[in-house]
Amino acid sequence: MKTQLFTIALAFISVNALAQITVTDSDIISVGDIVHQAIDSMPSNSITIGNSGANQTWDFSSLQDMEVDVIDVISPVGTPYENIHPDANICVEMDGDLLYLDKTSSGVEMVGFGDLPVNVMMIPLPLTYNLIHQDGPNTIMDSVLVNSGLFDNSLAPVISLNPLHDQIDSLKISATITSNFNVDAWGNITIPLGNYDALRLKVEETTTTQFSVYCSAGGLAGGWFSAETFFPIETEIANRYQWWSNNPMFNFMLAELEVDSFINVEFVTFLTDNQAATAQILPNILVDVYPNPTLETITISTSINNSEFVVSDVNGKVLSNERFSKTSQFNFSEYPSGVYFVKVISGKNVVSKKIVKQ
Repeated sequence: MKTQLFTIALAFISVNALAQITVTDSDIISVGDIVHQAIDSMPSNSITIGNSGANQTWDFSSLQDMEVDVIDVISPVGTPYENIHPDANICVEMDGDLLYLDKTSSGVEMVGFGDLPVNVMMIPLPLTYNLIHQDGPNTIMDSVLVNSGLFDNSLAPVISLNPLHDQIDSLKISATITSNFNVDAWGNITIPLGNYDALRLKVEETTTTQFSVYCSAGGLAGGWFSAETFFPIETEIANRYQWWSNNPMFNFMLAELEVDSFINVEFVTFLTDNQAATAQILPNILVDVYPNPTLETITISTSINNSEFVVSDVNGKVLSNERFSKTSQFNFSEYPSGVYFVKVISGKNVVSKKIVKQ
């Protein structure tokens, strides 16, 4: 009897150990990855955040691919703003925008957006059930503008409480963001791709914006003073729920639900596969790149007469950029083995393919 109880207990512990997964930096995007993220901007009423706690089930199988974004993960080396963001070790390219990230064993932090330095934690690591983490407040904007008539100079002594001040020279806009993370549930999630063990990460971001003015006496003996009387401090709270897995098939969040203050789901993004992404991005165009893997030459084939292909390496360096009609080729013989990317562009539409050169 004792032996049977011991066996049952071991089985129970094993099941729970497998279900309560841990997500580490090795489970997150790396240079060379391509992510296809679908968008459902009108999710059905069956899509809800569900409950917190252990052993939950979330059924998001009804999600629809209304739009698909292709996310390329490249090295920051050779990108336009690598010198502005020296701490970045990966760069994410999406819709022409470049996000510079610093991925470590303790988290993924966005350190730059284009040429703008930022400091925002995207996800703390490792993710484990009941993790609670706060990041910030971090400054995301600190801009000074010349007062071009927005404030009348007669307001200077009113704002500064100094009767000698007769001039408002500048306006400063400061914004900070504080992020609260809580892994409040674990269980099993179903998306159109399949069924997976996952952790649910609740993210609450509080953005605070405040305005200050520089008051002086004829440009001298001045200082910064709060303009809260005329521009009250603005506080905006955004909530979203993310589902992460350590499944080796994926390296990005399985799904994300953006919710309003009443926890109504407004917007959903979720992982999709290559074929779904291609069908959604270019519904009337077929794109094929073969052979893959390749030893030397690839053939790029489309169903339209006039398009463009771009071949780049994992560092984002463009190797070739050519216009073609229906079929073209590219030779990798002078390039080392590794991962490369081929983008086929037609107007505003893009299909991205990852190619392995052996």
